[in-house]
Amino acid sequence: MLILGIDTATPQVGCAIGGHEGVLAAFQSAKGKRHAETLVPAIQFLSQKTGIELSEIGAVAVDVGPGLFTGLRVGVATAKAMASALRVPMVGVVSLDLLAFEVRWTTRRIVSVVDARRGEVFYAFYRQVPGGVQRLSEMRCGTPEELCSEIQATGEEVLAVGDGALRYRTALTDLIRVEVEDAGLAFPSPAALVQLAHARALREEFVKPWDLQPVYLRKPDAEINWQIGPGR
Repeated sequence: MLILGIDTATPQVGCAIGGHEGVLAAFQSAKGKRHAETLVPAIQFLSQKTGIELSEIGAVAVDVGPGLFTGLRVGVATAKAMASALRVPMVGVVSLDLLAFEVRWTTRRIVSVVDARRGEVFYAFYRQVPGGVQRLSEMRCGTPEELCSEIQATGEEVLAVGDGALRYRTALTDLIRVEVEDAGLAFPSPAALVQLAHARALREEFVKPWDLQPVYLRKPDAEINWQIGPGR
């Protein structure tokens, strides 16, 4: 089964195509934050370069967040539209899982950290297991200080990964036994998305397009600003 992976939950726009042969092609761009303008041409580019018609796609996978509201909405809406048009099932994968999967080689506890803006981060803890990683905590939205407190409470060596970890690198590396991964792994990988989605597809862990829901963890900024505006 061929899978199309779509990832726009962070400042990066990414897509990939792959299946049982592995990842056949991938596209990533984190410049300009033009998610809506970049995504569909990128998918068409992958189709042309691989010689794979979209009609050959057997499932659509998408990063469901948590992440930045606008980008996440673009990716999920596009993925749902394509899955419906192609009449194929979907696989939703959490952005924090994707970040942790990229450092599954480490024996340390992993914390995936996505920059949530407004002085907050989305994060969750993981550990290595055969074939991948296992999430150890709920996904949370909190301040860098709250994240640092939770890291200290583990009493373990920790590897932090993601653009949120890079933004608050100083606070994290001030802690004992914490290392921050480099910028090459700052954003979820569309290639990793296809890999994880393919494993779930083999287990038939699909969802219908109308049942797939993004993970926000907090209200959109526009809604928050409306509620705290003058006179409210």
